[in-house]
Amino acid sequence: MTERSALRSAFIVLLTLLLSIFTSVVAQERTTMDPRLVTPGKLTVGTGDPVYPPWMLNNDPAGGEGFENGLVYALAAEMGFAHEDVVWVGQTFDQAIAPGRKPYDFAIQQISVTEARAQIVTFSQVYFQPDKAVIALPGSPVESATSFADLREARWGATIGTTDNDYLVNILDITEAAIYNEQVDVFQAMRAGQIDATLVSLPTALYVTAVQVPEANITSLLPPDENDRGHGLLFEYNNPLVEWVDDALSAVIARGVVEDLKNTYLIADPDLPVITE
Repeated sequence: MTERSALRSAFIVLLTLLLSIFTSVVAQERTTMDPRLVTPGKLTVGTGDPVYPPWMLNNDPAGGEGFENGLVYALAAEMGFAHEDVVWVGQTFDQAIAPGRKPYDFAIQQISVTEARAQIVTFSQVYFQPDKAVIALPGSPVESATSFADLREARWGATIGTTDNDYLVNILDITEAAIYNEQVDVFQAMRAGQIDATLVSLPTALYVTAVQVPEANITSLLPPDENDRGHGLLFEYNNPLVEWVDDALSAVIARGVVEDLKNTYLIADPDLPVITE
């Protein structure tokens, strides 16, 4: 065999080996051993630490009780993962929406899909669009509000960097709200009489008024912000898993899983007034 023939034979062997490896990798895509997963064989999911009801009960994501972890386990089953193969990674909200590498396949943490965030992370389709809820203590001027104009007369507080604050500015045209680093600081300011009201998503409001600030009430509901498309799963920017997860999420939604979870965990008083303008 000439040197040229030997080189050609070696090239063919190498090409065949590479093709075999490529075929094997592609064959594993969209299976539990997908090499694009953070840990093949596991579905690694980011969420808050701690977590709160009604999104997740008992500060236990793995317990499966709650709207968000219930959705994740339904999604995992659709993708072929067993319950015990879902791994939870705790994080802060700021860590979730920051650019850069993520130690999980996707995160679920009441994360609203916005155009600005979509420049640095990638989202799934929207799976839930919550109403906004006004929270206040008894005697607050927002208790008798029937219009946006009435709401503007109150002193507002909100958490920095949230779509709740964006709503105050962009929808209610309230530009002088007191801004706090953490949601708990907002409630402390309310109890101290420094603000009259705050605004959060309805499911969060249900927990706040039941557990965190039981003396407060939900005084009214407000329509969604069209710039806040709703909650989506968050991925590292351009993560190749998005299409697979989105297809599974579509199947879960089509089966009515999200609607069932909403009816189980996110029910509000049907008599709450709705202020639309």
